[in-house]
Amino acid sequence: MRRLSQPGTMTGLAAAALLAAGCGTGERAPEMLGDADGPVVVGIAPGTEPAPDLGSSFLGQEAPPAVGRPVTGGRLGPRMDPNETPGRWPFYWTRAVYSSGRRGWYGGRGGGSWATDYPKGDRQFLIVLKRLVRLNAYDWENAVPLSSPELRRFPIIYAVEVGRMALSDEEVEGLRSYLDAGGFLIVDDFWGTQEWAQFEFNIRRVFPDRPIVDLPLDHPLFSAYYDIEEILQVPNIRNGAGGWQTHERDGYVPYVKGIMDDSGRLMVVINWNTDLGDAWEWAESPLYPLEFSTFAYEMGANMIVYGMSH
Repeated sequence: MRRLSQPGTMTGLAAAALLAAGCGTGERAPEMLGDADGPVVVGIAPGTEPAPDLGSSFLGQEAPPAVGRPVTGGRLGPRMDPNETPGRWPFYWTRAVYSSGRRGWYGGRGGGSWATDYPKGDRQFLIVLKRLVRLNAYDWENAVPLSSPELRRFPIIYAVEVGRMALSDEEVEGLRSYLDAGGFLIVDDFWGTQEWAQFEFNIRRVFPDRPIVDLPLDHPLFSAYYDIEEILQVPNIRNGAGGWQTHERDGYVPYVKGIMDDSGRLMVVINWNTDLGDAWEWAESPLYPLEFSTFAYEMGANMIVYGMSH
């Protein structure tokens, strides 16, 4: 299935989903999209009728209802119940936990740069993703170490701030085994030549001989669900809301790169010089530019659909 987005339609739906869900926190969002400029008209896919209001009834039809907050977990947040029946949830949005040079409590959970935007960004991405692609997904964040034998239970993993990555030998082996077995890694939110060099050093330990290539816009990734015709540079919340520059450090041009397996399957997608995660996390804010949150959610939907179907 492929859908063409209309300006404001996708992110209007995203904002409605986030508001209806209280931004994934169980509380009403502190800022209403459209408060400053009047009401927002929320639309759905082209060729269908627009939703009559902010859509609590409509959104409830798009995906299964939210489940209660799990009691399992720890410092990494809610986790999949180890006694859960396999296959109960077809999809978990899984955050890759890796070693890094950044220590202490960061991103709300601690443990390093892997926790950037965690857990709010993960929860909001899930809320909207379930409405956009009608995905039967687990409602909560799911952070799993790269060295964990549980990693193979999850077909897609997400890693951020990899410019500070410092993988252990166990994490290198775990990630290589995961990807060789058919896993799909999404990389996001790192900027400039210095952070690229740090990421490249670590991913070369995983795959010394596999080339990293630029993905052309005719690659199936860019039409897996939405037709994406241009790669936008998505700024962090501070730059985006302030109307400032979109780049950080010397990361002036955004890239989407990839690593293929022996059969040509894309197994690593690398979003460099961009911050999709901040756009997911702050989509409900009237201060964050619509064009960036729209693009970020479209890219997110495409990456999930592609990763789950290849």
